[in-house]
Amino acid sequence: MLTVGLTGGIGAGKSAVAELLASYGAVIVDSDAIAREVVEPGTPGLAAVVAEFGQEVLAADGGLDRARLGGIVFADDERRRALNAIVHPLVRERSAALQAAAGPDAIVVNDVPLLTENGLAGLYDVVVVVDAAPATRLDRLVRLRGMAEDEARARMAAQATREERLAVADIVVDNDGTPEELARRVREVWQELVARTGVRGRNSGA
Repeated sequence: MLTVGLTGGIGAGKSAVAELLASYGAVIVDSDAIAREVVEPGTPGLAAVVAEFGQEVLAADGGLDRARLGGIVFADDERRRALNAIVHPLVRERSAALQAAAGPDAIVVNDVPLLTENGLAGLYDVVVVVDAAPATRLDRLVRLRGMAEDEARARMAAQATREERLAVADIVVDNDGTPEELARRVREVWQELVARTGVRGRNSGA
């Protein structure tokens, strides 16, 4: 098994790279999706969040009111650390279980938005960083996601710097160009990952 940590700043195109790698046969472990899963109604995770933050973080349907919780933790580092102390261990446990189930010959790509910020690079055999210029990322967030420019800049500023991400990268995927250029680069990355596993007969994307 080859374990890959995939990260990139907001708007860099990490999700597009994950989808392309999945099309070649990578097993994707999506940390954001798991973080939602571990606090679904009826889970110990949600019970722990409610115990920490109170009933007011619940929506009318009994699920987590993410907007309300986000408003609490975004403005308070201590509260955010409290939330992370609940959620992060659950995410790690579930991610490890999914990875273990993937099989000995798998290339497991862990999609981890905050890999750099949380110092997780050492957990993976290879770290792939999706990189794009700040201006490119800002344009995507505003034009494609509909964010206000101030919000987009604030989200970008809250993450690791471009230099910090590149410092932990074993492989860099430049995504300042076209979707076709990205697809070609990801095909090259997949071939490199396959070569690192020493496993033959995979779909190389050729």
